[in-house]
Amino acid sequence: MKVRELKVAGATEFTPEVYQDRRGSFASPFVASAFATAVGHPLFPLAQMSHSTSRRGTLRGIHYTRTPPGMAKYVYCPSGRALDFVVDLRLGSPTFGRWDATELDGDSCRAVYVPAGVGHAFVALQDGTLMSYLMSRGYDPDQELAVAALDRTLALPVPDGLPILLSDRDRTAPTLAEARFRGDLPGYRASIEAEGTL
Repeated sequence: MKVRELKVAGATEFTPEVYQDRRGSFASPFVASAFATAVGHPLFPLAQMSHSTSRRGTLRGIHYTRTPPGMAKYVYCPSGRALDFVVDLRLGSPTFGRWDATELDGDSCRAVYVPAGVGHAFVALQDGTLMSYLMSRGYDPDQELAVAALDRTLALPVPDGLPILLSDRDRTAPTLAEARFRGDLPGYRASIEAEGTL
């Protein structure tokens, strides 16, 4: 398992070995020992597993959970191809406002760990892109928040030429500055504490 620390503190990319032969391929996108060594704690107790399918150009996010309670995610793309983003929304974090991008697809079996308080977004690069999420908490719409993925101050590198599709929620999401002004952003200390209780 290859591990890469992302530019957002605590966010990590995992790339497993993919074994191929004439029958197809085999890979393990999650390995507990590699995760614990890289992140410093075992994977959170699994509360929910979800998946989404998306048309090419679908942009989902930047989504995050109010902290507390906070939610961590382990994200994987078993089929299709997506450009995945982690964005540090934690006030007081040494990497606040920074983001990193990882290409996820079914061939590489790469996965990304998104810690509590960190925002997550992706844009589907192919029709039928399937994204799978392991989550530390069940979905609670009253706790879910969003920041605009097309916020110019963040300048996420959404590829040119894609027919961008946004949900109404994502289209009307506040910018990072607006979310900060509203008091909607999580604190770094609260996020670290939430991470410790997962």
